Amino acid sequence: MAHVHTYEEVAPAAKGISHLGATSQYVVDNADLIIMRDAMKLLALRLANAIHALAEFAVTWRDLPTLGYTHFQPAQLTTVGKRATLWAQDLAIDLEEIEYRIDTLKFRGVKGTTGTQASFLSLFDGDHGKCDELDRMVTQAFGFAGSFTVTGQTYPRKVDAQIIGSLAGIAASVHRFCNDIRLLAGMKQLEEPFEAEQVGSSAMAYKRNPMRCERATGLSRFVISLASSPLQTAAEQWFERTLDDSSNKRLAIPEPFLAIDGALQIVVNVARGLVVYPKVIESFVKAELPFMATEEILMAGVRAGGDRQALHELIRRHSMDAATEVKQHGRTNDLIDRLRKETAFSGVNLDDVMDASRYVGRAPQQVDRFIDEVVTPIRDRYAGRLGESAQLKV
Repeated sequence: MAHVHTYEEVAPAAKGISHLGATSQYVVDNADLIIMRDAMKLLALRLANAIHALAEFAVTWRDLPTLGYTHFQPAQLTTVGKRATLWAQDLAIDLEEIEYRIDTLKFRGVKGTTGTQASFLSLFDGDHGKCDELDRMVTQAFGFAGSFTVTGQTYPRKVDAQIIGSLAGIAASVHRFCNDIRLLAGMKQLEEPFEAEQVGSSAMAYKRNPMRCERATGLSRFVISLASSPLQTAAEQWFERTLDDSSNKRLAIPEPFLAIDGALQIVVNVARGLVVYPKVIESFVKAELPFMATEEILMAGVRAGGDRQALHELIRRHSMDAATEVKQHGRTNDLIDRLRKETAFSGVNLDDVMDASRYVGRAPQQVDRFIDEVVTPIRDRYAGRLGESAQLKV
């Protein structure tokens, strides 16, 4: 009512009819839908910039072989660029989801106190057509394609649950990306940007803690934890409306928007400044590549005239011994040196077999295809708005 009185003071000609036939939720709910739509547009732009930055990184490092992991255990090789496309793909899925929410979001419109439009029907002397026309005019004036056909006193609170669920999806993607960076930083393969005067630890001067990614994972975890609250609110709405949504909504809606906005700014900042250490990455590859190359070595040995079963036994025995040296004594993987001493492999070019690029499959080509099919359409949709600066404020 304070708003109504204030409006009447500055527009005295409207004093006698201001808010006639309306209810506070007509104002508040429609305003909330406008705010959420515009907020999602801002997040969509953040997502597009994050995808754009990761795509540039992926192209730069499309060919660099790196050790892949499943179960956080060494697996087949991939490339640094290909791994980056996995991060970007998660965000592209989120962008598609947010764009869908924006495009399909409906206005509450002019529905009256309990959604029956009774007061407006009275104002229009029983003219149902004018009630519908007013609803259409107000809906279009605020840039919505349509309004809900029916409502209670509020728009369906399932809408809040759907939108915050979409934000939680972004949070999961951000969390996954930042966790990967934190793990890679621990292995010294890759790092987030680190300022010249930045202090990693008050006690350990040498440390370079991944504090930006840590901050983003913390914010993301907060958003994920809020996803259930709007669902519970939607479930608790009695008949045409109950007021227990109000206090909860004031926290459960703006907070995840603010947190995700900050988290995405961190992602853009980190993606643009990622530091790669190729020599460290190569050392990890070399530690595992001899084992991964054994099948190629076996095939090459057979082609050179060797007996498959005999060669297999030699490789098996030397692999076990090399693994023992690595695990029990902390020595380097000397499998290839062991095989060089076996006359059975004298006809095999072991240097050629140890070329890491032979074992990345189609990873570089997959980067190219991802850019063409996924990133380029996003860049086209957000042309002129990519490459924005990401000033960290969280």
